[in-house]
Amino acid sequence: MNRRLATLMVAASALASTTAWASSRPPSGALPLSSLLLKLEQAGFSPVVEVEFDDGLWEIQAYKDNRKRRLKVDPMNGQITSDRPDD
Repeated sequence: MNRRLATLMVAASALASTTAWASSRPPSGALPLSSLLLKLEQAGFSPVVEVEFDDGLWEIQAYKDNRKRRLKVDPMNGQITSDRPDD
């Protein structure tokens, strides 16, 4: 019984980590990150200093007008959904 419970716990843990990993990847058909970053740089966001994919959006830290900004960007169309100062 204990061995079976341990096996189930390991399997559940592996499934949870696989699910978390899968949700941290951009969806199929998303714009290439390089294209998205080029688009942001052309809009005046430079340099880009950090990029992370979380909760279905790119979270990007970049400078604009010498001020650090925290952006959330839609991976499918490159639209900025949130732009706020990064204090």
